[in-house]
Amino acid sequence: MWSPFKAVIFDLDGTLLDTLEDLADSMNSVLAGMGFPPHPIDAYKYFVGDGIVLLVERALPEGHRDEATVAATVQAQRREYGKRWADKSRPYEGVPQLLDKLTERGIPVAILSNKPHDFTGIVVARLLPQWQFAAVIGEGEGTPKKPAATGALRISAQLSLSPEECLYVGDTNTDMQTAAAAGMYAAGALWGFRTAPELLAAGAKTLLAHPLDLLGLL
Repeated sequence: MWSPFKAVIFDLDGTLLDTLEDLADSMNSVLAGMGFPPHPIDAYKYFVGDGIVLLVERALPEGHRDEATVAATVQAQRREYGKRWADKSRPYEGVPQLLDKLTERGIPVAILSNKPHDFTGIVVARLLPQWQFAAVIGEGEGTPKKPAATGALRISAQLSLSPEECLYVGDTNTDMQTAAAAGMYAAGALWGFRTAPELLAAGAKTLLAHPLDLLGLL
């Protein structure tokens, strides 16, 4: 079957890796240390996805989101998450098989995350060590967080491909908006943190119920 897609760009958290419990546990530990109530794990499905600053702002009580408190909490969360990030985080069922198939077919794969760039590299190296990624990019200096198209376009240029030749896979509205901003085909991952209506409303061209469903587009 002929496909226009020559590469796949993946989101990380909620798409390749189920990182929700470690993110929630670390943030709840920070909140407890500050005397604030914790949140149920499912609440973090809507707290994460837009970078660490917005995670912290969403988790803090409304009356405690001033700039100084947010900044201090971001640093505390980085420290706490640095201790916990590998406790429970694992690839989703089907992801290893998908990456194996893409490797067999010689299709380049890359990762674009709103996780801080240093954590993104560490997490990928530890939890997805057996696969070669053409690029692994997280939020950092020179790479504004998604839905800015900067990182996605940098990857397509690095691969010498047009944006239209890249398939972008993610699990949140931010990911679908990123794909649209970059001119890439947006595929929504239903096994992740958000819902089908959110993904469709944000511009998903197709929805994937299981990681291996992606192969039908390639």
